[in-house]
Amino acid sequence: MTTPPPRQGPLTDIRVIEMGQLLAGPFCGQLLADFGAEVIKCEQPGEGDPMRVWGREKPYGKSLWWPVVARNKKSLTLNLRTSEGQQVIRDLVRDADILIENFRPGTMERWNLGYDDLKAINPRLIMVRVTGFGQTGPYSSRAGYGSIGEAMGGLRYVVGDPSTQPSRMGISIGDELAATYACLGAMMALHARERTGKGQIVDSAIYEAVLAMMESTITEYAAAGYVRERTGPILPNVSPSNVFDTKDGKLLLIAANQDTVFKRLAAAMGQPELATDPRYATHAARGEVQPELDALINDWTRTIDLAPLEALLNENGVPCGLIYTAPDMLADPHFKARNAIVDVPHRDFGMLKMQNVAPRLSDTPGAVRHAGPDLGEHTEEVMDLLGIAPDTRADWRARGII
Repeated sequence: MTTPPPRQGPLTDIRVIEMGQLLAGPFCGQLLADFGAEVIKCEQPGEGDPMRVWGREKPYGKSLWWPVVARNKKSLTLNLRTSEGQQVIRDLVRDADILIENFRPGTMERWNLGYDDLKAINPRLIMVRVTGFGQTGPYSSRAGYGSIGEAMGGLRYVVGDPSTQPSRMGISIGDELAATYACLGAMMALHARERTGKGQIVDSAIYEAVLAMMESTITEYAAAGYVRERTGPILPNVSPSNVFDTKDGKLLLIAANQDTVFKRLAAAMGQPELATDPRYATHAARGEVQPELDALINDWTRTIDLAPLEALLNENGVPCGLIYTAPDMLADPHFKARNAIVDVPHRDFGMLKMQNVAPRLSDTPGAVRHAGPDLGEHTEEVMDLLGIAPDTRADWRARGII
């Protein structure tokens, strides 16, 4: 493989030590690495992050998830349960800006790598701690996965059809929300450090990250005794905003619930009188007859194939969209025009397609430089950085420290 291009983005002067595994901590590290941070990922010798083997599809026995979540990072093998491995972390911390960990609370302290220990070495260090329940409180010591946080934060209850049990989102949204908030917290802490010169702890709990996205659900119950329920593809009392059938057996999402937009939909349907019919003329009125109106629109969409229906609605300024899967994304001209999916070289797979960096910065954009590294690919580089002698490295390797 060719040497990856140099790091680019607004964080090229930031060094990150990533000590997490699976998804919440590593996704935070991915976000930072995407925008140019040097992310040194610490992995158990001989094993590595379990994400290296996760995912349903594993050509050549290798994960297709790992190249994405570990992209742009360096891999250092290090046994954190040894005093030598812990000392390597302390040495790295001297010149680091951010340390990410997502172990159960108390683990870092047992390794003498708690924040009090590390800030004594580097008072400017920002420690990002991602857990299921946070660093404090009666549940803090519990094992916590993303699914548990999604349930506790209220998301699972409102996802799915009302006729079924609560559903999973189809992605690990709880872990990824906690990681995104952790990254946001790290950026705020970096900004605060510019003023104070001091680092701090960023405590990101999965259940709280999910809770933060739950809109007014708490307020609705506390003030009005209302509990949101699962509603499937619709927004309750908001119509039309649903998935409709087409003549050729496809699906199209149509969102025309605003009065002016509904008027345009009625015109596109060849039934402009619907927009002045008292049953449908206002947002509130349409909400009262949501099933009836959705059925009326579905009767119309079933008479037109998907392509001409989408074109007709777009011509009339009616928001609509296909229910995309990966093949749709890869074929879509808008994705291509914005380079939303990129080709990344991989030692085993040749070129791998994956999503590009988001969001886009006009002057200091991030980039996908390389796919996830081999286990320990950068251990020698880090040993060189720390000035560890060759004979010491050989001894550590023999003892399973690196």
